[in-house]
Amino acid sequence: MTNTMIKLTPVDMGSRKKLDFKAGDTVRVWSKIQEKGKTRLQAFEGLVLARKHGAEIGGTFTVRKVASGVGVERIFPLYSPNVDKIEILRRSKTRRSKLYFIRTKAVKEVKKRLKSITLSKEESNEESLQSEKSES
Repeated sequence: MTNTMIKLTPVDMGSRKKLDFKAGDTVRVWSKIQEKGKTRLQAFEGLVLARKHGAEIGGTFTVRKVASGVGVERIFPLYSPNVDKIEILRRSKTRRSKLYFIRTKAVKEVKKRLKSITLSKEESNEESLQSEKSES
């Protein structure tokens, strides 16, 4: 009896299954993008919010990053042929398996920053008005 292996996907499933990343880790996902008949690689680097369905065939993971002040989330299939490679940049210890609360936490931080920026602008405007009055 010959041992023939049928390859259903071009992805090396063994190496993807061995990837040990979880929610809270920072990863860089290289995805293949087709443009005008050419294929190029595009990196998406961010925080893993969730990993669903484990190491099964339909396993997915959600990555969130902030691009020019806007939060962007992408859901990647673990065994997709469009994902070239997954690099684990930073590991972190979390007490939750799904970090969806980070969405609201990020919004609160942005609002705080906006408040501090507007306060500092108002203070600088008041100072400039006071200096103009003193010169007159």
